[in-house]
Amino acid sequence: MLATHAHLSSLKSVFVFRISSLLSPRSDSLLQRTKLQYFSSLRSSDRKFANMAGTNAAAGKSSPEHVAGEWYSVPELRLRDHRFTVPLDYSLDRSASPKISVFAREVVSVGKEEESLPYLLYLQGGPGFECPRPTESSGWIHKACEEFRVVLMDQAGFWKFPRGTGLSTPLTASSMLQMKSAEDLADYLKHFRADNIVNDAEFVRLRIDPDAKPWTVLGQSYGGFCAVTYLSFAPQGLKQVLLTGGTPPLGNGCTADSVYKACFEQIICQNEKYYKRFPQDIEIVHEIVNHLAQSEGGRVLLPSGGILSPKGLQTLGLSGLGSSAGFERLHYMFERVWDPVIIPGARKRISYYFLNAVEKWLDFETNPLYAIMHESIYCQGASSRWSAQRTVAENEDKFDAIRAAKEGRPVLFMGEMIFPWMFDEIHALRPFKDAAHLLAEKKDWPPLYSVVALNNNKVPVAAAVYYEDLYVNFKVAMETASQIAGIRLWITNEYMHSGLRDGGGQVFDHLMGMLNGKKPLF
Repeated sequence: MLATHAHLSSLKSVFVFRISSLLSPRSDSLLQRTKLQYFSSLRSSDRKFANMAGTNAAAGKSSPEHVAGEWYSVPELRLRDHRFTVPLDYSLDRSASPKISVFAREVVSVGKEEESLPYLLYLQGGPGFECPRPTESSGWIHKACEEFRVVLMDQAGFWKFPRGTGLSTPLTASSMLQMKSAEDLADYLKHFRADNIVNDAEFVRLRIDPDAKPWTVLGQSYGGFCAVTYLSFAPQGLKQVLLTGGTPPLGNGCTADSVYKACFEQIICQNEKYYKRFPQDIEIVHEIVNHLAQSEGGRVLLPSGGILSPKGLQTLGLSGLGSSAGFERLHYMFERVWDPVIIPGARKRISYYFLNAVEKWLDFETNPLYAIMHESIYCQGASSRWSAQRTVAENEDKFDAIRAAKEGRPVLFMGEMIFPWMFDEIHALRPFKDAAHLLAEKKDWPPLYSVVALNNNKVPVAAAVYYEDLYVNFKVAMETASQIAGIRLWITNEYMHSGLRDGGGQVFDHLMGMLNGKKPLF
């Protein structure tokens, strides 16, 4: 088991050279231009957040912009719901911008005097999923509620965003159909990235806390990306930051290409480990791929009306390869791939059980925002141009499922990648194909990070960096950490990307111990 905690200064010489191959020969000049551009953006952003200040006279109480519900209980926890009416577009005058709703749930331990506790904001991963719905005091929430009033802001779940999910004016497969055109939808969705999630967080902080004090932020996965945006543009709202598998790439332009290329090695490694654990699945997956390829149109229908093709089968790696028990869940799903032959001579068929499990596994039916917005989270002043599609094409010999099955090689599953063909094959995504293409070609994405601000960071930061993380590449994470002044790192392979879910109490305690002096620097 690898487990290390260290101050970043002691690690720079060890790790920075490893990721040099991920950067283009122009990276130094790009970084310099990035710093200047971000500095300019930071100034305008500071003005933006400054304009929001001074509006907390009714903080903690209901107002037209903030409706606080009554306290209620689940075992060992007391909860209160908050609904905030926020601008869709913070760059416009408050009265001119359309409004959306952001939902947050306040959580405290039974027996704690909430007024005496500081606030902790939890930003979950994704994009496109809602915050947790606590049913009891357990995991990291149990630990956090011993010290904090926890605020769960709808945003991203396993995949990635607060606004537009859960009870926060949710962008669902049905609600997005209200848009009159693909252009209207793309123009609307451009406001649902980390920059506006931070705007929402500041809006909430100034109203939920009567004293509007800086709060602690815990960012898991994409929630960590948002927390680094927070450090870049609104550090005045932060007391301290905890990151769990959430250190984003900082490069200018669109970093998706470098992220995908860096992740290929780990994707292949996870595939190898999966088939070593379940060698019988090599032949089972071959059978499925051959069956799909030989079916009419090279595919079979899914229960929703979508289709399953060999390349669609490969996307099961999205959650099967990167989380704890993912291997086991994937294997057990393959156990029931075929219908039993009840009548001798009947045609072999993939079972309804398996096809239904595939759709539930991917979860795009209920969380389409993740698929539509995923690559945009890597874009600053450049388009993604379907980065996953382009980078996989460069490795087609490794990831061609039909060819692998014919040659008797293991069929490789994909990692966290979204492809344009998904908007043809997945039923719930089909109406949004044109909008997704518009977003993939959009170039004028605003900055998400300020390297200058991060280099001069004064907010205490502790980060769990998972050595075998499938989604947030270790080398990229280390390069980013080298740019955040004062960050403390806990590098471990004890957990996968889902460490906060799997060992939440231990992970939370470890990171807090690094900030409060209970964990030594070396």
